[in-house]
Amino acid sequence: MARYTPDSKERVRDAVDFVELVSARTELRRAGPARYEGRCPFHDERTPSFGIDPQQKVYYCFGCNASGDLFTFVQETEGVDFKGALELLAQRYGVELEREAEDPKAQEQRMRRDRLLELLERTTAYYERYLWESREAARAREYLAARGLGEEILRQFRVGYAPSAWNTVLLASRAARYTNREIFDAGLVQRSRGSGQIYDRFRSRITFPLADIRGRVLGFGARSVADEPSHQGASAPPQSSPGGRPPKYLNTADGEIYHKGLHLYGAHLARAHATRAGQVILCEGYTDTIALHQGGMPGAVGLMGTALTAEQVAELSRMAGTVLLALDADAAGQDAMLRASALAAKRKLELRVVALPLGKDPADLIADRGADAMAAAIDRSVPFVRFRVERALERGDLASPEGRDRIIDELVPVFATLPPSAMRMELTRIVSERLSLPESLADRLLGGEERARPRARPRPGSSGRERVVSRRGEGRLHAGAPPRGGNRSEGVAARARGTESERAFLALCIALPAAGAAEFADLDLENVFSGDVIRRAAAHVREHLSDPASGLPAGDDQLAALVAELVVEARRDDARPELLAVHRLQLELARLDREILSARSAEHGLVSELAERRAQLKDQFDRATTLALEEVGEAEL
Repeated sequence: MARYTPDSKERVRDAVDFVELVSARTELRRAGPARYEGRCPFHDERTPSFGIDPQQKVYYCFGCNASGDLFTFVQETEGVDFKGALELLAQRYGVELEREAEDPKAQEQRMRRDRLLELLERTTAYYERYLWESREAARAREYLAARGLGEEILRQFRVGYAPSAWNTVLLASRAARYTNREIFDAGLVQRSRGSGQIYDRFRSRITFPLADIRGRVLGFGARSVADEPSHQGASAPPQSSPGGRPPKYLNTADGEIYHKGLHLYGAHLARAHATRAGQVILCEGYTDTIALHQGGMPGAVGLMGTALTAEQVAELSRMAGTVLLALDADAAGQDAMLRASALAAKRKLELRVVALPLGKDPADLIADRGADAMAAAIDRSVPFVRFRVERALERGDLASPEGRDRIIDELVPVFATLPPSAMRMELTRIVSERLSLPESLADRLLGGEERARPRARPRPGSSGRERVVSRRGEGRLHAGAPPRGGNRSEGVAARARGTESERAFLALCIALPAAGAAEFADLDLENVFSGDVIRRAAAHVREHLSDPASGLPAGDDQLAALVAELVVEARRDDARPELLAVHRLQLELARLDREILSARSAEHGLVSELAERRAQLKDQFDRATTLALEEVGEAEL
């Protein structure tokens, strides 16, 4: 894989407006001269715990511990690797990337892929011009107008038209010095089963470019508008499907560039709107998506004629936390909703169902009743679990006891996902009324009794990643008597206190680089810091006090995450040298605590000497704390 020069990476870093980049995902407010805060885009929360440093261009969430720099942020929110994040940002901010010397074979593969993408881009532009300028495309323009789609929105989606002649794109691509192999691998031609001759895949069709999240065209969806295509200016092409009527819709086949089920139609245009709104609208077709955008609902994407895949759900989850399913009301559309539910559960996506009139898709509804009718349907969307309950009741046999039992069986797993809540109570009432059952019996049959049983609570800290919230002044300036025993729990507590004060110390050193350099001068990192990662962070900060986000070693994700946390923490409050002195002494106290624990467990004779040294240090700590309180006030501690 080709690599870009370090200078390219730094030029991209310098060009990016980090506040603008993050603001596309969550609303930020200034919380200091070098800090912005907002709700975390990586987990649900009501109180903002997510912060960024716009100068260092790093972020950290004190709620879920998500952290990183601007490249990590794009990787996590856009679902790309580092190279993809670098290229996306370079494209967005107009930075030209320079490549390092690469393996000849890798270079050849990259150049080949670039040529295929260029060919697809050329063809897209040609189809666009043909739609608006050719007489042959008049019927296509009439069809699109009848669907209520205007020229402006169609141009935004780069909708085009493929001419009826069987070799137009083939000959034009050859003239542009593309080989038959390249034209075939780009998915623009197909081969005759009989003669083996190649000819244009898309003919007499409206073309809908299928793009990735960066807007690069990877293939086409195409709708036929002619019953029997003519073949102007050339002999008729070989038969691709003898005796068969051409399908209404035809997509690019899976190949080197395009892979069905990996992308969503219009995602590159909908992404920013969906993220800001916190919800994305999922519909089935190309014209549905375009109609929703034109109707003032630009957070809409389409399935591109495929069954919903795990990859598409992952893309939805990166766009917003709520997905509005505006799928057709027929059986296929409802089955798609059920599949969406199973996949969304793994991503913690909230699914809501937009009820559409039977036989109507979003484009139909907008064309018949206007965009306001569609907006109202979206406003009336219901949680997916309610849709499932109502669907089971509508489709089930309510007349016989056996039929009602089958409905109950179908709904038990649905209710298993519902905690005790007003929603559960209301749905239980609906089921009891429709099935003519006492509400208490319906609740028991649906699993309410089982759910109400008390369950053993998990031991705190027994699972999940340990979270240490690093906030200066929250229960930290605290040093009591030395540990009295050498048991495991006391040791863990001492180490936890030590880690908290160690992070606070390093954050203050970043906030006060001159004072931090003085404190680092005679600091024994190996003994003062209690863990491997925090030691590496201390060593890095000591060497990069003026710019701690730079110079991080590649591949050390733990170090990068911790440094990002420290940089954001450094901007949380007004930093004072008095606080730095207090935390330095607290580090020494924590180190002595560890030594005392170790000496006691080994029944070493140094315990009393260590305890005496600790008492002296504690006196210094108390005096420093008093001074800090006098300088900044107890509220800041």
